[in-house]
Amino acid sequence: MSDNPYHDDRGNKDRSITKDGGSKSDPVRKSGATKSAADAAFLIGETMTGGYGKGPDILHECTIAVNPGEIAVIVGPNGAGKSTAMKAVFGMLNIHTGRVVLDGEDITALSPQDRVVKGMGFVPQTSNIFTSMTVEENLEMGAFIRRDDFRDTMAQIYDLFPILKEKRYQAAGELSGGQRQQVAVGRALMTQPKVLMLDEPTAGVSPIVMDELFDRIIEVARTGIPILMVEQNARQALEIADKGYVLVQGRNAHTGTGKELLADDDVRRSFLGG
Repeated sequence: MSDNPYHDDRGNKDRSITKDGGSKSDPVRKSGATKSAADAAFLIGETMTGGYGKGPDILHECTIAVNPGEIAVIVGPNGAGKSTAMKAVFGMLNIHTGRVVLDGEDITALSPQDRVVKGMGFVPQTSNIFTSMTVEENLEMGAFIRRDDFRDTMAQIYDLFPILKEKRYQAAGELSGGQRQQVAVGRALMTQPKVLMLDEPTAGVSPIVMDELFDRIIEVARTGIPILMVEQNARQALEIADKGYVLVQGRNAHTGTGKELLADDDVRRSFLGG
């Protein structure tokens, strides 16, 4: 039984803000299994090696994965390659070896734009809203790939983030840091993603706002959307995580459930302050 009160009732909620995705919920297989981890995971960046442009490799056979209804977090020291791994999965840098598989389809060769169409929602750490546009206009921009009536989705996002409904006609640049992050997440959800990827969603916000954002992230996961998240607040992130990846110098150092990693003496000493 998890210490997290939200864990036990995930995965059976309304999926209406998501695209129809697979239901491959088996855990990623341990090393040595006869089948590829990609056969088990809904989204996986498998044994990725690569870096930016012609520079040196930052990732070294790095593997991260997430399944429907799960929260998977990537943690580690500064410079460990956490955001690089996220960007590699999203197609923002070339990987020399390895692959990215979404819902059974190899998407390694696709551009970030094409990956959005396939069902990836990505929220970067910075520059993730249109500051001169209103909150509602930002959400409308998130529906740019849709050709259907998206008003129901917008209503669901306002239910998830009530403050955004209250401030829907206000310029997004006038909002607090936490409210801006809600706009960014809401805009990504407007695409009805199969998977939501968040790069440092609580960076620069107060502990109270961080807790609120984590609560909202849990609510999104409860709709069935897989969430892959890079997070600097490692202990708090692992407390809500179904799966955790600790990276060191672009390599997988530790992998397990959030609870397992929090209980691991080596992880606590090296990455969580004892």
